[in-house]
Amino acid sequence: MDADDKILEQLQKSKEELKRMFMAPTETLSGKLGLIDAIQRLGVSYHFESEIDEILQEVHTNPPCFKDDDLNLCTIALWFRLLRQQGYNVSCDIFNEFRDEKGHFKASLTSDVNGMLSLYEAAHLGLRGEDILDEALAFTTTHLESVVSHDIKAAGNLQKKVTHALNRPLRKGLPRLEAIHYISIYQEEDSHNKTLLNFAKLDFNAVQAQHQKEVCNIKKWWKNLDFATKLPYARDRIVECYFWIMGVYFEPQYSVARMILLKVISMISVIDDTYDAFGSYEELELFTEAIERWDVSAIDLLPEYMKPIYRALLDIYDEIEAETAKEGRSFCVHYAKEALIQRWPQLPSLAWEILQTERSLNGSPMALKSLQLQQLFADSWTTLSPISLSKRENMLPQRLSAT
Repeated sequence: MDADDKILEQLQKSKEELKRMFMAPTETLSGKLGLIDAIQRLGVSYHFESEIDEILQEVHTNPPCFKDDDLNLCTIALWFRLLRQQGYNVSCDIFNEFRDEKGHFKASLTSDVNGMLSLYEAAHLGLRGEDILDEALAFTTTHLESVVSHDIKAAGNLQKKVTHALNRPLRKGLPRLEAIHYISIYQEEDSHNKTLLNFAKLDFNAVQAQHQKEVCNIKKWWKNLDFATKLPYARDRIVECYFWIMGVYFEPQYSVARMILLKVISMISVIDDTYDAFGSYEELELFTEAIERWDVSAIDLLPEYMKPIYRALLDIYDEIEAETAKEGRSFCVHYAKEALIQRWPQLPSLAWEILQTERSLNGSPMALKSLQLQQLFADSWTTLSPISLSKRENMLPQRLSAT
């Protein structure tokens, strides 16, 4: 048995043990939610999707009661966040229990740093019109910043957690970066589960090895295109683009999708360089017309340097067609788009707004463009209506040493 087989065997053994933990009766709500939170932060939740669904369905069907001794701000905020992340339409009114008679969040909450941090993360999942979550975000941000700025001592790794969350809340983090960060935090916690920690480390290394192989393969594809010779003005952004895709899906089972999306994004980058830095107005008009025709015969109308771009682009979409045909499906962009618009009718206007913002910022410093686009994307979450969260079943398919 080689090293890879041993790792896979160890992963499977740990996975089965963790599944048994899921199925075992847990005395407290906080215990159930804490386990799910740790698994998600460690980047291994894709192994336990059905188990997580089952538990969250249970806690949604039987919402928490404030008479239970187990419940506090930390647990309630975690309950809210996990369910919202999963697509459940849970009401933010549950946080009214933590406000005083004047409608302000109770001052006594500030002494509970764990609770404040949990509420801070939950508040990032607020929808437009949910004023209590806007207030919660402002309230927690102010007091958590004081924990950092005044160097207030917090137990264990709490100080590190607060600093990291203020810099990059969970909703805005990349799963792989969040996983490697949380592994370093989790292993220092006295209450950490050794089986889960070891499983997370092994899984991180295994997935990382797969990602490295994918990058090697895509680099070969890029080299065979020979754009460095044919299009010396075009940037080689393969690794950078691959990193972007980690924000879409990092899980091993989406390898084919990653490769296809990476090729598409890489070609978009080449086309962007062509439009911005090289092509003449007349040449770009010809290329635009060829794209609109989407026919191989249009290649004869293009300048010589544009032909490899057009050919590579058509080849990529032929590859997409071939891959989807293997599963008995055709590449039906139109139907997918219609389904998406029916589910979230506000998306077309949002996409147009994003496009217009990007165009209006053309020529602006990259930092300014980034900040304004980030704000626009952040605002897009709040435009979802509660109806968008009400029926989960209709939602469309977001090296370490082991101890």
